[in-house]
Amino acid sequence: MRTFEVGGVKETVVERSDYPLAKVRQILKDEKILVIGYGPQGRAQSLNLRDNGMNVLVCNRRDANYDLAQKEGWKEGKTLLDNMSEAVKQATIVLYLLNDAAQKQCWNQVGPYLQPGSALYFSHGFSIVYRDQTGVVPAKNVDVILCAPKGSGTTVRRLFLEGRGINCSFAVHQDATGRARERCIAVGIGIGCGFLFETTFEKEVFSDLVGERGVLMGAIQGIFKAQYDLLRAKGHSPAEAFNETVEEGTQSLYPLIGENGMDWMFSNCSATAQRGALDWWPKFAEAVKPVFESLYEEVASGRETAHVLACNSRPDYVNDLKKELAAIDSQEMWQIGKIVRELRPERQKALKPAVAKTKATVKKVAPKAKAKPKAKGKAKRAGK
Repeated sequence: MRTFEVGGVKETVVERSDYPLAKVRQILKDEKILVIGYGPQGRAQSLNLRDNGMNVLVCNRRDANYDLAQKEGWKEGKTLLDNMSEAVKQATIVLYLLNDAAQKQCWNQVGPYLQPGSALYFSHGFSIVYRDQTGVVPAKNVDVILCAPKGSGTTVRRLFLEGRGINCSFAVHQDATGRARERCIAVGIGIGCGFLFETTFEKEVFSDLVGERGVLMGAIQGIFKAQYDLLRAKGHSPAEAFNETVEEGTQSLYPLIGENGMDWMFSNCSATAQRGALDWWPKFAEAVKPVFESLYEEVASGRETAHVLACNSRPDYVNDLKKELAAIDSQEMWQIGKIVRELRPERQKALKPAVAKTKATVKKVAPKAKAKPKAKGKAKRAGK
């Protein structure tokens, strides 16, 4: 296990080489693992565990995900079940991977049926940390563990199939058996983690909720929208506004940040781009810091989670959610985005009819604007 110290904080990371697959199989050889929920995380984690040779069951209600599980090789009545309580009785490790609101609603079908000495596993600290809101309080005779992949279920599965591994965090909330940590790490490697950082349930959920609402999803949509709308209002075309706001970032600069860090990306851009980024980033940090402080307080106080549970538990939530997502999809920025993505060389031939159709749609919604003439002699940004 590798240890390091940054900012006065010592950390230990568990690498896959510390828990080779043979060791993981030995640790889990007598375990019957149940994955509850066949959504993005449930699907990815169950498939990866199965591919790694673990004894795995899946439980899901009879819906589209149940049908998908059947198509992907889970056998109805054997490895694919729909009765949650009966499924839990059979398991020694239960991966509770329903969404947070559903975990609250279904807890009475899980908690009372956990066997003494079994392990209850989460990929998010929500239900345990906010137990006063969710009612999820496991018995003292079970291990309570967490392994949280730092990415979507789609990414967990994709990296696994590529022979790579996703960055994960892990935590032990309750160690009833004396084996909770070992079980947690073994399952983490089994689901496809490449390396694991230790944390607590509380720190995981606080950082995760802030990140989702911040730079991972909420803030990035807001920043994209603000810049795109400004460029359009100043007379730039939809394609130009999208390219300078989204496409260049996601296809060129952000991958470089992921590979080598922000300083490397800065140093590999033109002198003009570099100077501007160095001068302007502190202004953006100062502008958004109060928003992040407010966000963290809402999360830590439980007000944000109470709002999430109330919204996600409404009977009409799914229909309302579709409307909200459709409103984002219909924004001009993402309409032109469809065209730009389809024009990438690797997709152009296969999706040529879709390009023409989407282009007609955008033509109707795009406001007329007269583009300003570009300044002559604009330097090319070599690093982009």
